[in-house]
Amino acid sequence: MAAIRRVQRTLLRDQACTAIRDAIVGGDIAPGAVVRDADLAELLGLSRAPVRAAFSRLVDEGLLETKPQSHTRVTPLVAADVRDAAAVVRAMHELAVRTAVPRLTRADTDAMREANRRFAAAVAAGDVDVALRADDELHGVPVRVSGNRAAADTVARYTPLIRRLERRRFGQGAACGSAEPHARLIDACAAGDVTGAVRITTEIWRVLEELADEEA
Repeated sequence: MAAIRRVQRTLLRDQACTAIRDAIVGGDIAPGAVVRDADLAELLGLSRAPVRAAFSRLVDEGLLETKPQSHTRVTPLVAADVRDAAAVVRAMHELAVRTAVPRLTRADTDAMREANRRFAAAVAAGDVDVALRADDELHGVPVRVSGNRAAADTVARYTPLIRRLERRRFGQGAACGSAEPHARLIDACAAGDVTGAVRITTEIWRVLEELADEEA
């Protein structure tokens, strides 16, 4: 029994944050809905402390808003906020790609191709959850290889705001994107073409800014 370690409070906070974030992004907790730490703690099988810590992080991410001594609720989906987030995420991905391309290995580009294969299959099947996870994995390779923790943290901070709009649009029957720009990005990365890879990255992420403009 001595080998069994206590579960760290920070891990519980992270688990709570992931579960609540996923529910908000996926639309299971609707924009404007009031959330209570006691209710979510019971659903998650946790104490209230890690749920409160998760609330604090999600407020910082823009997914929750709180009024002291009153309520905490899911933020409304504001197109201008999503567009701002998309512009910041695009800039971080451009920076990451510019740094990462000279460092990418064959294994890295193979991982990107495999993620794109899963993305294309999920789009064809209409599986939005799998498509978005594969998209995150593909773009996550250059972010990881770049070694820029500030860029990685910024991408993680703002991407959920974008995904929430994407999920709503896809739920209304909009297209889930195309694997073709991804394939061009991967080819540019494999060829060591920094300029081309950055240009295609810009093209891919500007689509999300335009998606927000359509909502305005």
